[in-house]
Amino acid sequence: MDVLGIIPARGGSKGIPHKNLRPLAGKPLLAYTVDSAKASGVIDKLVLSTDSEPIANLGRRLGLEVPFIRPPSLATDETPMLAVVLHTVNELSRNTRVPEIVVLLQPTSPLRSPEHIRKAVNLLKAGKCDSVVSVVEIPHMFAPQKALYVQQGYLKFWSNERNLVTRRQQLETTYAREGTVYACLRSVLMGKDSLYGDKCLPLILSPEETLNLDDMNDWQKAEAILNAHAGELIR
Repeated sequence: MDVLGIIPARGGSKGIPHKNLRPLAGKPLLAYTVDSAKASGVIDKLVLSTDSEPIANLGRRLGLEVPFIRPPSLATDETPMLAVVLHTVNELSRNTRVPEIVVLLQPTSPLRSPEHIRKAVNLLKAGKCDSVVSVVEIPHMFAPQKALYVQQGYLKFWSNERNLVTRRQQLETTYAREGTVYACLRSVLMGKDSLYGDKCLPLILSPEETLNLDDMNDWQKAEAILNAHAGELIR
Protein backbone atom coordinates (compact mmCIF):
# COMPACT_ATOMS: atom_id res chain seq x y z
CA MET A 1 0.00 0.00 0.00
CA ASP A 2 1.57 3.25 -1.18
CA VAL A 3 1.37 6.31 1.07
CA LEU A 4 0.63 9.92 0.13
CA GLY A 5 1.77 12.60 2.55
CA ILE A 6 -0.08 15.93 2.38
CA ILE A 7 1.40 19.03 4.01
CA PRO A 8 -1.08 21.96 4.15
CA ALA A 9 0.59 25.35 4.52
CA ARG A 10 -1.43 28.44 3.70
CA GLY A 11 -0.03 31.95 3.53
CA GLY A 12 -2.42 33.70 5.88
CA SER A 13 -1.85 33.40 9.62
CA LYS A 14 -3.11 35.73 12.33
CA GLY A 15 -1.79 34.10 15.50
CA ILE A 16 1.76 33.74 14.14
CA PRO A 17 2.37 35.95 11.07
CA HIS A 18 4.06 34.15 8.14
CA LYS A 19 4.54 31.13 10.38
CA ASN A 20 5.28 28.57 7.67
CA LEU A 21 8.17 30.69 6.36
CA ARG A 22 9.30 31.93 9.76
CA PRO A 23 12.57 30.49 11.17
CA LEU A 24 12.03 28.34 14.25
CA ALA A 25 15.20 27.43 16.14
CA GLY A 26 17.25 27.99 13.02
CA LYS A 27 15.11 26.67 10.17
CA PRO A 28 11.71 27.39 8.60
CA LEU A 29 8.74 25.85 10.39
CA LEU A 30 7.79 23.98 7.20
CA ALA A 31 11.15 22.19 7.20
CA TYR A 32 10.40 20.29 10.43
CA THR A 33 7.46 18.50 8.84
CA VAL A 34 9.39 17.78 5.65
CA ASP A 35 12.34 16.36 7.59
CA SER A 36 10.22 14.07 9.76
CA ALA A 37 8.17 12.85 6.78
CA LYS A 38 11.27 12.00 4.75
CA ALA A 39 13.04 10.36 7.70
CA SER A 40 10.00 8.19 8.48
CA GLY A 41 10.71 6.05 5.43
CA VAL A 42 7.01 5.29 4.90
CA ILE A 43 5.91 8.21 2.69
CA ASP A 44 6.04 7.41 -1.04
CA LYS A 45 4.76 10.74 -2.34
CA LEU A 46 5.00 14.03 -0.42
CA VAL A 47 2.87 16.94 -1.63
CA LEU A 48 2.51 20.54 -0.46
CA SER A 49 -0.89 22.26 -0.63
CA THR A 50 -0.53 26.04 -0.42
CA ASP A 51 -2.08 29.22 -1.73
CA SER A 52 1.23 31.09 -1.40
CA GLU A 53 3.94 31.32 -4.06
CA PRO A 54 6.69 32.05 -1.47
CA ILE A 55 5.67 28.94 0.50
CA ALA A 56 5.49 26.94 -2.73
CA ASN A 57 9.02 28.05 -3.62
CA LEU A 58 10.28 27.07 -0.17
CA GLY A 59 8.53 23.72 -0.50
CA ARG A 60 10.24 23.01 -3.80
CA ARG A 61 13.63 23.88 -2.30
CA LEU A 62 12.90 21.41 0.51
CA GLY A 63 12.11 18.69 -2.02
CA LEU A 64 8.30 18.77 -1.95
CA GLU A 65 6.03 18.29 -4.93
CA VAL A 66 3.88 21.35 -5.56
CA PRO A 67 1.54 20.26 -8.36
CA PHE A 68 -0.92 23.15 -7.94
CA ILE A 69 -1.58 26.39 -6.08
CA ARG A 70 -4.55 26.08 -3.74
CA PRO A 71 -7.45 28.43 -4.59
CA PRO A 72 -8.07 31.32 -2.14
CA SER A 73 -11.50 29.91 -1.29
CA LEU A 74 -9.74 26.97 0.39
CA ALA A 75 -7.23 29.09 2.30
CA THR A 76 -9.34 31.04 4.78
CA ASP A 77 -9.45 30.84 8.58
CA GLU A 78 -12.76 28.98 8.28
CA THR A 79 -11.67 26.39 5.69
CA PRO A 80 -12.04 22.85 7.14
CA MET A 81 -8.91 20.73 6.83
CA LEU A 82 -11.01 17.94 5.32
CA ALA A 83 -11.84 20.18 2.36
CA VAL A 84 -8.12 20.86 1.80
CA VAL A 85 -7.27 17.15 1.84
CA LEU A 86 -10.14 16.26 -0.50
CA HIS A 87 -9.10 19.02 -2.89
CA THR A 88 -5.52 17.74 -2.93
CA VAL A 89 -6.54 14.15 -3.67
CA ASN A 90 -8.98 15.26 -6.38
CA GLU A 91 -6.34 17.43 -8.05
CA LEU A 92 -3.75 14.66 -7.99
CA SER A 93 -6.22 12.11 -9.37
CA ARG A 94 -6.53 14.15 -12.56
CA ASN A 95 -3.05 13.14 -13.69
CA THR A 96 -1.89 10.19 -11.60
CA ARG A 97 -2.94 7.29 -9.42
CA VAL A 98 -3.38 8.40 -5.84
CA PRO A 99 -1.84 6.09 -3.18
CA GLU A 100 -4.10 3.90 -1.03
CA ILE A 101 -3.14 5.64 2.21
CA VAL A 102 -3.36 9.39 2.83
CA VAL A 103 -1.41 10.98 5.68
CA LEU A 104 -2.09 14.55 6.81
CA LEU A 105 0.94 16.30 8.32
CA GLN A 106 0.27 19.83 9.58
CA PRO A 107 3.34 22.09 9.96
CA THR A 108 2.02 23.41 13.27
CA SER A 109 3.31 20.27 15.04
CA PRO A 110 7.10 20.78 14.98
CA LEU A 111 7.78 18.17 17.70
CA ARG A 112 6.55 15.40 15.39
CA SER A 113 9.10 12.61 15.00
CA PRO A 114 9.48 10.14 12.11
CA GLU A 115 8.45 7.40 14.55
CA HIS A 116 5.05 9.04 15.05
CA ILE A 117 4.43 8.79 11.31
CA ARG A 118 5.76 5.24 11.08
CA LYS A 119 3.54 4.05 13.92
CA ALA A 120 0.40 5.59 12.42
CA VAL A 121 1.03 4.17 8.95
CA ASN A 122 1.94 0.71 10.26
CA LEU A 123 -1.21 0.59 12.39
CA LEU A 124 -3.29 1.45 9.33
CA LYS A 125 -1.50 -1.08 7.14
CA ALA A 126 -2.27 -3.80 9.67
CA GLY A 127 -5.79 -3.72 8.23
CA LYS A 128 -7.96 -3.46 11.33
CA CYS A 129 -9.07 0.17 11.00
CA ASP A 130 -10.13 2.94 8.63
CA SER A 131 -7.83 5.55 10.13
CA VAL A 132 -5.30 6.39 12.84
CA VAL A 133 -5.34 9.75 14.63
CA SER A 134 -2.83 11.05 17.18
CA VAL A 135 -4.35 12.07 20.50
CA VAL A 136 -3.27 13.17 23.97
CA GLU A 137 -5.00 12.32 27.24
CA ILE A 138 -7.19 15.07 28.69
CA PRO A 139 -6.30 15.80 32.35
CA HIS A 140 -9.02 14.63 34.74
CA MET A 141 -9.69 18.17 35.94
CA PHE A 142 -10.77 19.04 32.38
CA ALA A 143 -12.83 15.88 31.80
CA PRO A 144 -16.05 16.45 29.80
CA GLN A 145 -18.09 15.16 32.76
CA LYS A 146 -16.79 18.09 34.84
CA ALA A 147 -17.35 20.78 32.22
CA LEU A 148 -19.71 23.67 32.95
CA TYR A 149 -21.27 26.42 30.87
CA VAL A 150 -23.17 29.60 31.69
CA GLN A 151 -26.89 29.80 30.95
CA GLN A 152 -28.74 33.00 31.83
CA GLY A 153 -25.91 33.88 34.17
CA TYR A 154 -25.89 30.56 36.06
CA LEU A 155 -23.44 27.66 35.85
CA LYS A 156 -24.84 24.46 34.36
CA PHE A 157 -23.20 21.06 33.97
CA TRP A 158 -22.45 20.19 30.36
CA SER A 159 -22.74 16.43 30.78
CA ASN A 160 -25.78 14.44 31.86
CA GLU A 161 -23.35 12.17 33.72
CA ARG A 162 -22.52 14.88 36.25
CA ASN A 163 -24.49 13.22 39.06
CA LEU A 164 -22.87 9.82 38.42
CA VAL A 165 -19.28 11.01 38.77
CA THR A 166 -18.20 11.61 42.36
CA ARG A 167 -14.55 10.49 42.36
CA ARG A 168 -11.63 10.75 39.97
CA GLN A 169 -11.50 6.94 39.72
CA GLN A 170 -14.98 6.96 38.18
CA LEU A 171 -13.96 9.20 35.31
CA GLU A 172 -13.46 7.45 32.00
CA THR A 173 -10.18 8.48 30.34
CA THR A 174 -10.79 10.89 27.49
CA TYR A 175 -8.54 12.11 24.69
CA ALA A 176 -8.16 15.16 22.47
CA ARG A 177 -6.88 15.37 18.91
CA GLU A 178 -3.56 17.22 18.91
CA GLY A 179 -2.62 17.44 15.23
CA THR A 180 0.61 15.43 14.91
CA VAL A 181 -0.65 12.89 12.38
CA TYR A 182 -3.84 11.76 10.66
CA ALA A 183 -3.60 8.62 8.51
CA CYS A 184 -6.58 7.20 6.64
CA LEU A 185 -7.48 4.95 3.76
CA ARG A 186 -8.07 6.85 0.54
CA SER A 187 -11.22 4.80 -0.04
CA VAL A 188 -12.62 5.95 3.32
CA LEU A 189 -11.60 9.57 2.74
CA MET A 190 -13.26 9.76 -0.67
CA GLY A 191 -16.16 7.39 -0.01
CA LYS A 192 -17.25 8.80 3.34
CA ASP A 193 -15.85 12.37 3.13
CA SER A 194 -14.10 11.67 6.41
CA LEU A 195 -10.60 11.50 7.87
CA TYR A 196 -11.89 9.02 10.46
CA GLY A 197 -14.30 6.51 8.96
CA ASP A 198 -16.07 4.08 11.28
CA LYS A 199 -13.01 2.44 12.83
CA CYS A 200 -10.47 5.01 14.03
CA LEU A 201 -7.50 3.83 16.10
CA PRO A 202 -5.71 6.19 18.49
CA LEU A 203 -2.01 6.94 18.39
CA ILE A 204 -1.65 8.03 22.01
CA LEU A 205 1.12 10.57 22.61
CA SER A 206 2.43 11.95 25.88
CA PRO A 207 2.12 15.70 26.57
CA GLU A 208 5.91 15.96 26.22
CA GLU A 209 5.74 14.70 22.63
CA THR A 210 3.29 17.22 21.34
CA LEU A 211 2.89 20.96 20.90
CA ASN A 212 0.51 22.69 18.52
CA LEU A 213 1.46 26.21 17.46
CA ASP A 214 -1.49 28.59 17.83
CA ASP A 215 0.17 31.80 19.03
CA MET A 216 3.53 33.37 19.83
CA ASN A 217 3.57 31.85 23.33
CA ASP A 218 3.45 28.39 21.73
CA TRP A 219 6.16 29.48 19.28
CA GLN A 220 8.50 30.59 22.06
CA LYS A 221 7.89 27.34 23.96
CA ALA A 222 8.64 25.29 20.83
CA GLU A 223 11.81 27.27 20.17
CA ALA A 224 13.03 26.61 23.71
CA ILE A 225 12.32 22.87 23.42
CA LEU A 226 13.95 22.55 19.99
CA ASN A 227 17.02 24.50 21.03
CA ALA A 228 17.40 22.37 24.14
CA HIS A 229 17.07 19.11 22.22
CA ALA A 230 18.71 19.98 18.91
CA GLY A 231 19.06 16.89 16.74
CA GLU A 232 17.16 14.58 19.09
CA LEU A 233 13.71 14.80 17.53
CA ILE A 234 14.60 13.36 14.11
CA ARG A 235 14.90 9.64 14.73
